[in-house]
Amino acid sequence: MIIEIRERANKNLVRRLLMENDGVEVSYDGKQWAVISSSVRQVPKYFLPHAGRAIVCQTDVQLAGKSFYNGCREISFGPVRLGGSTGHTAVIAGPCAVESEQQIRQVAGVLREQGVKIFRAGCFKPRTSPYSFQGLGARGLELLARIREEFGLAIITEVRDATHVAAVIEHADIVQIGAKAMYDHGILRACGACQKPVLIKRGFGTTLQEFIQAAEFVLSGGNSNVVLCERGIRTFETKTRFTLDLCGVAYLKEHTNLPVVVDPSHAMGYAYGVPDLARAAVAMGIDGLLVEIHPDPANAKSDAAQQLNLPAWGVLLPSLRAVARSVGRQIV
Repeated sequence: MIIEIRERANKNLVRRLLMENDGVEVSYDGKQWAVISSSVRQVPKYFLPHAGRAIVCQTDVQLAGKSFYNGCREISFGPVRLGGSTGHTAVIAGPCAVESEQQIRQVAGVLREQGVKIFRAGCFKPRTSPYSFQGLGARGLELLARIREEFGLAIITEVRDATHVAAVIEHADIVQIGAKAMYDHGILRACGACQKPVLIKRGFGTTLQEFIQAAEFVLSGGNSNVVLCERGIRTFETKTRFTLDLCGVAYLKEHTNLPVVVDPSHAMGYAYGVPDLARAAVAMGIDGLLVEIHPDPANAKSDAAQQLNLPAWGVLLPSLRAVARSVGRQIV
């Protein structure tokens, strides 16, 4: 159940009432809405004097569901607006990881010339092997801040764990919660307490319900600027890295009110398949597309096989714009 707080209600009193009632799971954004356990079907008596409109939800998909808001949220995603009725598909591009200042400057220069506004690169890399490149860490954040200042690009970068979530929130324009960090409640709660846009990637073994519930942690903390990112799930197939679940994308568009981004690079795992998957995703009318590109993919320190080189990216981008126009959308 979602309860609208009356405009004149004492917010401190509301918070105390909610937090002191054992047996009822609640969260409160401190402003307008309280979210109470989905098992509750009517406003608790103790809360009646403070309650306005109440929305009964059948599952734990509450703030992200169409029963709460029957549409797609429009949010500021760095320098662009997406979701809602904007008709925008935001392009997000950049290397898997920050490797050097020269590397990211080269990519940033190309993106600026092309009119791409959002630059992605990882500083803290959640690698499967402890012997793989783990990212430049705080040094990488400093380099990304220089790129933003020099090239005027918004920065999205990933949080690996809760130990550095505050630093990423401070430096990034958009915070990415990666597939391996999606269940980290420390990260989710910290992102819920800020107002920066948050992109949550679906875990490769995560159901759609679990994926949306991760978003609920951020939403219920008071941050409504949440975007979902499909990046492929693990199936029986071994010839591709993962399987891009466009069926899941259709479900998210139909049943949630959150903008949806697709990452074909991680799903395919091989550069040759990324352009076709990217065009297919844009044809679905998605809100954003994330593609990994690199000046020299063969020598990339992480995910070398899936990153497009800059000439291939230069060929792909115009085709994405054409596909977007064919379905009444605009690449931004």
